[in-house]
Amino acid sequence: MWLLKTEPSSYSYADLAQDRQTRWNGVKNPAALKNMRAMKVGDEAIIYHTGGERAAVGISRIIRAAYPDPDAGDVRRLVVDLESVRALRTPVALAELKKLPVFEGSPLLRQGRLSVVPLTRAQWSAIEQRGG
Repeated sequence: MWLLKTEPSSYSYADLAQDRQTRWNGVKNPAALKNMRAMKVGDEAIIYHTGGERAAVGISRIIRAAYPDPDAGDVRRLVVDLESVRALRTPVALAELKKLPVFEGSPLLRQGRLSVVPLTRAQWSAIEQRGG
């Protein structure tokens, strides 16, 4: 289970829902790329809007595991393909997640610039319960 961060003005969950699937690219951070390498087909990922929103907004599913970004010109840069599953009825704000003990020590809170974050089952459930 994963959390993928995106700036909604660049590519939002609504864009993914409209496109139905996309290549998730633009990841440069070595720790985030390591997390992408661990993604498997069928894994689910929360889509999290950064910037002014800072909230979990939707659920997606990995449909192709990590492979070299064909547009990057650098074999170290990876992408995954994913599809939209459903929007959360209610966005779950970062401020709300910070209050939950289950997120204590989470890379989501400790490494704010990490764009691909692993989630525990308990963290996933907390987001789903709050988001509907």
